Amino acid sequence: MSPVKPRQTPPRPAPPRARTSVPPLDPLRYAPSMERPVRAKARLMAHHMDIQAHHHDWGQLVFSINGVVRVNTAHATFLVPPSRAVWIPPRVVHAVTAVERCDLRTLYLHGSAGEAGGAQGVWADCRVLEVSPLLRELVLQLAIHPEDPEGPATTPQDQARERCIASLVLDELGRASSLRLGVDLPQDARLRKLCEAVLANPVRHAALADWAAEVGASERTISRLFREQLGSSYAQWRSQALLAHALALAARKRPMSLIAAELGYGSASAFTAMVKRTVGMPPSRFFAEA
Repeated sequence: MSPVKPRQTPPRPAPPRARTSVPPLDPLRYAPSMERPVRAKARLMAHHMDIQAHHHDWGQLVFSINGVVRVNTAHATFLVPPSRAVWIPPRVVHAVTAVERCDLRTLYLHGSAGEAGGAQGVWADCRVLEVSPLLRELVLQLAIHPEDPEGPATTPQDQARERCIASLVLDELGRASSLRLGVDLPQDARLRKLCEAVLANPVRHAALADWAAEVGASERTISRLFREQLGSSYAQWRSQALLAHALALAARKRPMSLIAAELGYGSASAFTAMVKRTVGMPPSRFFAEA
C-alpha cells in the first residue's frame, strides 16, 4: 500500500506593497519672488511613494530625470516619462505619484515669469511639455536639494548666474512643444473610482460590465456617465489610458511585443492597430513624437 502524500497547500499570494504617502516639502522654502522668479528643487521618490494633494500660489513644472511619474489633478491624470514635464498653473490642486523610483525635479515660477518668458499661452492650463536637452541641463544647474534650502545663489556672482539660468529656462519653456498626453478624469464619484481602477491596472477586467460591477453600477449607467462626463465612450477613454501606459513602458525601452502583452493584447499587430486607430500613426512614430 503506497503512503498517502500530504496535502499541498498552495502558497498565499504576497500582499500588495503598501504605498508611502508624504506631504510636500515646505513650499515656502522654495517660493519664487520678483527677485528670484524661477526656483527649482530636487527630490528622490521611491517606488510606491505619493506626494499628497496640495497647491501653490505660483505655477510649477514637474518632471523626472529618470523614472516615470504620475501627476493627478481634479480633471486629468498625466503619466510622464523622462524628457516630458507637466505644467501646473497656480492654485491647481495636484498630487504626484512615483510609478517607479524616480529623481524628481520641480520648477516654481513667479506670476511675472510667464510674461518674461513670452509664453503666456502655456500658463493657462495643465498640459504636457517637451523637455529639451538644454532645459533639462538648466534645471539640473538650478535645482535645490532639500538640505540646501537657500540654494546656490549666495554670492553676487552666483546670483548673477542664477538670473542668467532663469532667463534661459523661461526662453526654453516659451519654445517647448505642448503634447496631448493627459487622460481626462470625471467628477462623478462612481465613474472616478472606475477610471482610477483602470489606470492602476488596465488589464484586470476585459469587459466594461466587470468594471461597472466593482463600483456597484450597471454597464448602461457607466456608459452614459462616460458620454456625459467625458464626452467619449468607455472604449475611446480606455485607449487613451492604454496609450499613457504604453508611453511609460516605451520610456523604459521595453520592446513592442512586451508592451502589447503587458497591456493585454494577443499580438503586437493588434496593439499597433489600436494605436493607429486612436492617434492615426503607428506606435514607432507615436513614441518617437510623444
